[in-house]
Amino acid sequence: MTLQITWEEGSRLRRSHLGKVRRVVVKVGSAVLTNDSGLDLAVIDNLARGLVYLQDSGREVILVSSGAVAAGRKRLNLDMNRNLSLKEKQGTAAVGQSCLMRVYEDTFDRFDRKVAQILLTHDDLANRNRYLNIRNTMLTLLDWGILPIINENDTVSVEELRFGDNDTLAAMISNVIEADLLVCLTDVDGLFTGNPRLDPAARPVHTVAKVDKQVENMAGHVVGALGTGGMRSKILAARMVAARGGGSFIGPGREVDILQRLFNNEPVGTFFLPEAEKMQGRKHWIAYVLRPKGALVLDKGACRAVLKNGKSLLPSGILEVRGNFRRGEPVQCLDESGILLAVGLTDYNAADLARIQGINTSRIEEILGYKDGDEVIHRDNLVIL
Repeated sequence: MTLQITWEEGSRLRRSHLGKVRRVVVKVGSAVLTNDSGLDLAVIDNLARGLVYLQDSGREVILVSSGAVAAGRKRLNLDMNRNLSLKEKQGTAAVGQSCLMRVYEDTFDRFDRKVAQILLTHDDLANRNRYLNIRNTMLTLLDWGILPIINENDTVSVEELRFGDNDTLAAMISNVIEADLLVCLTDVDGLFTGNPRLDPAARPVHTVAKVDKQVENMAGHVVGALGTGGMRSKILAARMVAARGGGSFIGPGREVDILQRLFNNEPVGTFFLPEAEKMQGRKHWIAYVLRPKGALVLDKGACRAVLKNGKSLLPSGILEVRGNFRRGEPVQCLDESGILLAVGLTDYNAADLARIQGINTSRIEEILGYKDGDEVIHRDNLVIL
């Protein structure tokens, strides 16, 4: 069971993984970086000392940082509690991003370290060529000993281009550069078995072996400005990183020397262990970066062939086609009750698939007038979830 790991056993597992960590992504949110007056310089200084500590220990470090909108509010003398419209957020982020980077540059200059800015939208990572170019840029910066500081490009992001939150962005970056560890610094101490304010028996969960429904439900026990949705996104980010063989940590970002305490294996925060079986990089990109454009409902035979026998998906096993997608776009594979089984890249568009669903592969060319192949989704482009 997920919650039956004692601190002694968890400490041993933590120590074992942390000892192998050579590349770290640290994500810090606005709830940590800001106060009522804007950016909290003392917190940023504490963060910088921790990141420099990691670099001095021989590790490569990437920072994913929120805070542009908060910095922009301060710069523009806007009410910190007023709700902003989308265009106001975009304008505020444009002003605040330069302020945020100036603070980071001034702070890291005191440690004789150089930083670089990278602003991204989801579309940058969904495009495979740009995905690889971003990877190459970050690896080059790391080779030069420069700290990449990454944020969502809020100035141009609209709904379809957004990551949703910087936890997801940080998890994706962890997988782009094959980081060994994702550290999410937030305004709470970590996961608890219950609400510590209401349940005297609630205890901290220091180590999680696997993210399952029990762990996801524990997001509701979190107390702090973060809120339930915020912790849930961090847990899902940890699951995403675990699938690629990385560990994750959620802990209090305002605590002095939190990164040093983590790597000294002190009982702080919640540590998520990596999966034993590592998902291949391209399949991880299909499963966790691309956004499905539609869905295919499979019959029992197709479900068995895909899940148990490692087969490609053929048109004969498709009961229903949902959505309007093009050839090569990602689609979900569902069973008859709607449970998500897999995701993959389709070799036929939605309109053509609707015409050949349920038929034998020998009739594809007869019905469509062409045939790109027998498979609707080849097993090399199919990821079991």
